[in-house]
Amino acid sequence: MRVNGKEKKIESDISVMDYLLSENYNLNHIAVELDGEIIRKESYSKTMLTDKSVLEIVQFMGGG
Repeated sequence: MRVNGKEKKIESDISVMDYLLSENYNLNHIAVELDGEIIRKESYSKTMLTDKSVLEIVQFMGGG
């Protein structure tokens, strides 16, 4: 699987939600694109990742 341009190994298919939580992402501060399509937060738990998935995760930062 490719995440933000880097190869990541996953042992088996995993939901977007489980992957994000395992990587300690704050779900309130990110946007996720899977294979070129933005995914709604409500779909994270039912959308599955495979070793062929391309995932882009954008984190929102505060500041001035």
